[in-house]
Amino acid sequence: MKKSFIIALGALSIGMLVLFSGCKDDKQQQPPSFVSNVDKPVWSAPQATNMTSSMTAVVKVDLEMQYPKVAADFLLDDDDLLGAFAGEQCLGVTSLVDGYFFIYINEPEEENSFVTLRYYSAHYKNIFEAEDVFPFRNDDHIGTVAEPFIPAFVVE
Repeated sequence: MKKSFIIALGALSIGMLVLFSGCKDDKQQQPPSFVSNVDKPVWSAPQATNMTSSMTAVVKVDLEMQYPKVAADFLLDDDDLLGAFAGEQCLGVTSLVDGYFFIYINEPEEENSFVTLRYYSAHYKNIFEAEDVFPFRNDDHIGTVAEPFIPAFVVE
């Protein structure tokens, strides 16, 4: 009888350890919040008249589609901004128009540069950077209103 009691007690102890360690893992797997307190950036692009080459993009931002649990409360805001960058050089900035960002992208200073998009969310007071970069191509157009470019973003 003592032997079966000791076995049962051991099994109970192992079960409790598994249960409590499972609770700890659940807390660690919760996604981070996008909410921050970043001031609206003051991005400025060079005057288009100084540039010899440019490209355009029609961009739609949908953080809720990408992060359904974390961004379930996502809202676009008139104070949102979208900027195009080659490294730290700002190539273009635009704000929201009818749910889209229509951005004019100036030629980068360095040849063969890649362009990345940065999005400022007034709702979350945070800056997000697109995971995908694309090469600058003179007279190229990325996205349309019917099929906008929807980049995947991460918190910068």
